[in-house]
Amino acid sequence: MRLGRPARPRSRAAEAYLAASLPGRRQGWREARWAVVDLETTGLDAARDEILSIGIVPIDGGRIRAGAMLERLARPERMPAADTVRIHGLRPADLAGAPPFDDVLDDVLEALAGRLPVAHWASVERAFLAPALRRRGLRLRGEILDTALLARIWLSEREGRVAPRLQLGALAAQLGLPVHRPHHALGDALTTAQALLALCSHLERRGRLTVGTLYALQERARGERP
Repeated sequence: MRLGRPARPRSRAAEAYLAASLPGRRQGWREARWAVVDLETTGLDAARDEILSIGIVPIDGGRIRAGAMLERLARPERMPAADTVRIHGLRPADLAGAPPFDDVLDDVLEALAGRLPVAHWASVERAFLAPALRRRGLRLRGEILDTALLARIWLSEREGRVAPRLQLGALAAQLGLPVHRPHHALGDALTTAQALLALCSHLERRGRLTVGTLYALQERARGERP
């Protein structure tokens, strides 16, 4: 089992992350600032596995800010096994020169500051980011908006029955969207960002769509059983 690193003093990026105002629940979804996050890891057990790469795609005004996208590699304490390399393609040789994730966390905090986080099947991002932030005496600000749950609402209303949660590629196909480099952190974050914009555009046909409405729809989707 990995031993935790001692907590660091708070950096300027950490202080700015804590001080930044987050969008309010009454804001329209297009007015809110979002940060779509995707991780590639050595496995799915956050108590044992580690983050290998992170991709973050910012959304402002209902548009992707392509020039502000962030991608970082991180060197793990234990290199990924061959079966996981086959999934994400990150070899030990690709990671050997990268810094540990703790050393790129300031870049991540700067990309997340003042933004609400978004992910597809957000349990992975939630489980791995929480301990990384905790080592800095921080916690993730803002509830993660999960596009898998929003998609479930959209599909259920479209088809008249409770829909299952879809993997990202299947959701992109349903929405008629391209898939950008599957199992690549920035590629999946970009696909997820486009899916978020498409889902919100569909869902706002029901009426004004606010940040609070999206979180309420997410909670509704969590409680539904197919």
